[in-house]
Amino acid sequence: MIELIRKRRSVRSFTGQPLEKEQVALLVETLLRAPTSRNINPWEFVLVDDAELLSKLSTAKLHGSGFLKGAALAVVVCADETKSDVWVEDCSIAAILLQMAAQSLGLGSCWAQVRQRQHDTQITAEQFVQDLLGIPSQIRVEAIIGVGYPAEKRTPLAADQLQYAKVRHNRYDILWKQ
Repeated sequence: MIELIRKRRSVRSFTGQPLEKEQVALLVETLLRAPTSRNINPWEFVLVDDAELLSKLSTAKLHGSGFLKGAALAVVVCADETKSDVWVEDCSIAAILLQMAAQSLGLGSCWAQVRQRQHDTQITAEQFVQDLLGIPSQIRVEAIIGVGYPAEKRTPLAADQLQYAKVRHNRYDILWKQ
């Protein structure tokens, strides 16, 4: 697992090659096995592989969603906010597990934040995605994860580039030492 974590980087350029059914099935299984608070499972997922919809999703927000146009698959990570007060956290766990599973399958991925982002000056990115995909208003959209075969090679961060100064030991005023 640590090797996957070390190698995972956000990929925003994809080859356009479609995913295999087995790969998609493994990604779905990963999502459905994600842990949730009190095992409520408030999350829901919309898989998008239609090129026209991917193109429209790539305009979901003002900046940072354009890469979805080239993805083989977009996973819209949603949750029923009436079921859990920690739906954001539950969705986040599922989304990162999806990204790690994609990495393990030799795929690239990138997160496009939707919640609390704007589509334009009139509507939010969340409203845009809900309208585009027919998602009911009580089903909140947190993010869209683009997945596909990477068309770019991103170098993993070296260990000496990690922000160790952000790690404390026992108290905030004591830095952790390796």
